[in-house]
Amino acid sequence: MTLEERVYKLEGLVEGVMATLPARVEALEGRMDLLRQELKAELQALRQEVKGELLAMRLEVKGEVQSLQGEIQAIRKEVREEIRGLRGEVKAEIGAALNKTMLYFTAVAVLLALVTFLR
Repeated sequence: MTLEERVYKLEGLVEGVMATLPARVEALEGRMDLLRQELKAELQALRQEVKGELLAMRLEVKGEVQSLQGEIQAIRKEVREEIRGLRGEVKAEIGAALNKTMLYFTAVAVLLALVTFLR
């Protein structure tokens, strides 16, 4: 095979490739566009799924917070009642101590009065 034949054959190959290349490029671009659209649709679906999960989590956390607030209010109520009870006990003890003190002062006053009369 001569050089001219080889060049002619190569020219034929190049022409054949050039003839089919634009169609193949277009087909590839079309496939890429389809893949982009599929990817966008999947991303949108994932976004919606994540948003739904976040919303569900927020609602769950909100419910738990409300439950904890209820528990805290119940504990506060118990503590207040306990403090009221303790206040009552302290007042009663202070009253009893004052009564005893008054009795002692009265006894001292009576003794001083007796000592004064007996002199």
